[in-house]
Amino acid sequence: MSNVETEPAELRCGALVDDEGRRAGATVEVLSAREVPLGGPRAMRVRRTLPQRARTLIGAWCFADHYGPNQVTTSGGMDVPPHPHTGLQTVSWLFSGEIEHRDSLGTRALIRPGEMNLMTGGYGICHSEMSTPRTSVIHGVQLWVALPEEHRNAGRDFQHHVPEPVRIDGAEIRILLGSLAGSTSPVRTFTPLLGAEITLEPRAAITLPVDTAFEHGLLVDSGDVRLLDTVLRPAELGYVGCGSDALTVVNESDAPVRVILLGGPPFEEEIVMWWNFIGRSHEDIVRAREEWQAASDRFGAVEGYPGGRLPAPALPNAIITPRRNPPRR
Repeated sequence: MSNVETEPAELRCGALVDDEGRRAGATVEVLSAREVPLGGPRAMRVRRTLPQRARTLIGAWCFADHYGPNQVTTSGGMDVPPHPHTGLQTVSWLFSGEIEHRDSLGTRALIRPGEMNLMTGGYGICHSEMSTPRTSVIHGVQLWVALPEEHRNAGRDFQHHVPEPVRIDGAEIRILLGSLAGSTSPVRTFTPLLGAEITLEPRAAITLPVDTAFEHGLLVDSGDVRLLDTVLRPAELGYVGCGSDALTVVNESDAPVRVILLGGPPFEEEIVMWWNFIGRSHEDIVRAREEWQAASDRFGAVEGYPGGRLPAPALPNAIITPRRNPPRR
């Protein structure tokens, strides 16, 4: 998915620490989403919880869009023209609907509920995404992962994974990336990560052992959920810093609820993020934008999309300046 804001925020991101350089403890910070149109004024709208001023990274997770359930006849569905990425991986996960993915590797894949697609756009890749004609309701998440310096110019790649559900204590868990509840995803990543969908039965509670070196985020899709001692509402994301060896999640409602759990060790590198590019400097972003606008070989081309490429927005009239996570008080 593209960040199609006409004035995307420029971000220089770093890990969250307190005044003495210690990472945050095991309290829950609630992050609210903001609505963003996925295209023009009549386009489908998404709820974005990462990045924002309060937080820019959870582990290497640097972008989270949550959308739907949207009636395609009303919202127009998803139609994102070919657009570029650098320095990141995209994770696509649907709850309902179907999306056709095409990329400059020559991949043509369908994204369906319960099937994860992970695309690596290190040095450069481009792709398009369209909901298919048989989709009536579209609902899901699009997530990005920042690549570390050692691998930020990695070659293009595409992985498809259908996780087997794990059932425990009134919960059904699907592990997209990393390990949880005794199950491990085979999908390759460049930093340690956790990504999982958890569905809880009415009033069910689950305590999950987690890595104390990880910070975590819990994105609520439906229902009211208690994370540790904090209730999270739909579309909110609860952040928990490093140090916890277990997370307790409770369904506070009389209907099933669904959440997405993200995690990873704090991403220590400082990155610059603008539009669909992640680099290490303002100059990296300027160069990537120029090469996309010039249709250079860096990004390749998407074949079969019924339309043109998505042009890059204008750069800000200033050098990109740092924007960091605030220290925990």
